[in-house]
Amino acid sequence: GIAILKGNLAPNGAVIKHSASLNRELLHHKGPAMVFDSPKEAWNTLLKEDLEVTEDHVLILRYQGPKAACMPETGPLPIPTVLAKKGVKDMVRITDARMSGTNFGTIVLHVSPEAYVGGPLAAVEDGDVIELNLTKRLIEVKLTDKQIKERLERWTPPEPSYNYKRGPHALWYQFCTQAHEGCVYPFM
Repeated sequence: GIAILKGNLAPNGAVIKHSASLNRELLHHKGPAMVFDSPKEAWNTLLKEDLEVTEDHVLILRYQGPKAACMPETGPLPIPTVLAKKGVKDMVRITDARMSGTNFGTIVLHVSPEAYVGGPLAAVEDGDVIELNLTKRLIEVKLTDKQIKERLERWTPPEPSYNYKRGPHALWYQFCTQAHEGCVYPFM
């Protein structure tokens, strides 16, 4: 099944396909964040043989939502090589992206609002404690509202990964709605 999660990390909601979790204990988990701002950064880091990471870490890939990157299927972050070699098959992973329904793992998707528009995911730093609690339908970062607000006041969005000035892509990036609103043009 699937569930909608909410909390200070996804005030407008996020989606988890909990039936795809390979380790049911991860559906009630607290762990330190390891944050990535692009798929390339994530893959280059997670494939390192000497990466300092534990299976308790929560992997976060942000800036992959509808406005940032047209919401590509980048949700399925790999298990870090160093952990995969030890037999770890699943970890909590969080993203504002989407992924195919045939993928598996404990992955929270469609975090809304996305990081690119200043959603709380943009405020998360390496080491922040993340809590996933399926029973409570909760996804949150262990920061106060004040801490999140202060971090977001210092935050600036990354440069867009596109340079469309006209046509359907330009319209998409200018007008598309967030995941909880369906990622659609509001005028159609």
